[in-house]
Amino acid sequence: MGWRLAHIFRHPIKAHGREGLASVALSEGRCLPFDRHWAVAHEAATLMPGWNPCMNFTRGAKTASLQAINARLDEAQGEITLTHPDLAPLTFAPDSAEGQAAFLAWVTPLMESGRAQPKRLVKAGRGMTDTDFESVSLLNMASNRALSQRIGRDLGLDRWRGNLWLEGLAPWEEFDLMGRELRIGEARLKVVERIGRCRATMVDCATGRIDVNTLDVLEEAYEHTDFGVYAVVTRAGEIAAGDSVEVVT
Repeated sequence: MGWRLAHIFRHPIKAHGREGLASVALSEGRCLPFDRHWAVAHEAATLMPGWNPCMNFTRGAKTASLQAINARLDEAQGEITLTHPDLAPLTFAPDSAEGQAAFLAWVTPLMESGRAQPKRLVKAGRGMTDTDFESVSLLNMASNRALSQRIGRDLGLDRWRGNLWLEGLAPWEEFDLMGRELRIGEARLKVVERIGRCRATMVDCATGRIDVNTLDVLEEAYEHTDFGVYAVVTRAGEIAAGDSVEVVT
């Protein structure tokens, strides 16, 4: 079959930057460690204990400039470094009052007027994925190339905010994996549903500006607006970029 894991990404603060990883240890039933560990509740949020839906948080679907943020988490120091083409880099401790204040001051200039403004960083004791279960998103390099070719420009990978990028599949073959279990490195993951997409995918992550209507192209070309699939970890284990990927059930 010749499938392999090409890239690993996590997003320490939901919708506020991504970072690439060479390897990661997955735990059964959990998302990537520190993926969407924090989220930015806005001033109109109505939060319940634990996980909350994405409408309570500031995100790229509503504020395109957030898509240009990159992040790096120093787990040992408990600090995150954020970069953006229009701002000076910021290193802060997201669990401290001083760090939260520094973050809010840094991100506020990126926000559009007339929208609910960021108010505080929150945690849920689990990854605040877009799904109400802790998911790992699997995306297909070939599908991205096929869509890029149809649009006439390289879409890159960042706009899709995926966790694991797979190489070797045919375009859109990921949708045929529903209900199947994959082995990646030492771990196993079961594919459970397709990922419906939003306006955040329309944004060029180098600039934070909308550059193409990915949703219209997907709808016109394929009669859906899905890209990638969600999976759940069914067996814990270490995975690394370059690992082989195979269907086991």
